[in-house]
Amino acid sequence: MKILKKIIIYGLIFFGISVLFVWWANHKIETETKDFVTYDVQKIPNKKIGLLLGTGKFLSNGIENAYFFNRIDAAEQLYKSGKIKYILISGDNSIKDYSEPEDIQAELIKRGIPADKIVLDFAGFRTLDSVVRAKEIFGQNSFIIISQKFHNERAVFLAQHYGIKAYGFNAKDVNKYFGIKTKIREYFARAKVFIDFLLEVEPKFGGKKVEIK
Repeated sequence: MKILKKIIIYGLIFFGISVLFVWWANHKIETETKDFVTYDVQKIPNKKIGLLLGTGKFLSNGIENAYFFNRIDAAEQLYKSGKIKYILISGDNSIKDYSEPEDIQAELIKRGIPADKIVLDFAGFRTLDSVVRAKEIFGQNSFIIISQKFHNERAVFLAQHYGIKAYGFNAKDVNKYFGIKTKIREYFARAKVFIDFLLEVEPKFGGKKVEIK
């Protein structure tokens, strides 16, 4: 019984510390990026590149993904307002017949964004990869990140850690009940940011540098 009691006590202590760590990580990321993310296009400075973070066009049940289309809306608004000259699409292309960058590119072209103003990064498997590769592979030290607010906050925080001057232009969010799983995952993803810093995690792939003229 004594051993069981110790296990329970240590388990509760570990759980308590974990909850506090997740809360601290979320609070720190939100407070340190609040002045760098916005829904107002007029508050965004002009930059050469808008980094559009990829997501799937469809959900696992076949329904269209609102995150996907809302990010495209934001990228279109940013480009057509003259705030950016190029859109760098960074997403997952690891599975056959699934390419986030190409799906997003096709939608942007439908909306009148010139193909030669769109650059694709097929190795954006994680937010960290997308942000770091924008600097290391595509040579950008300052850019605007395009995603939903909760995602932009984490991406901008990551960018700042890697010496990038980044801003976040927030795409419209989805219904709070519809996106609850995504929001829950985000809480833990923010905690993992600091674990990745500690472990000095790097992007999965490097590659040759790509010049964006």
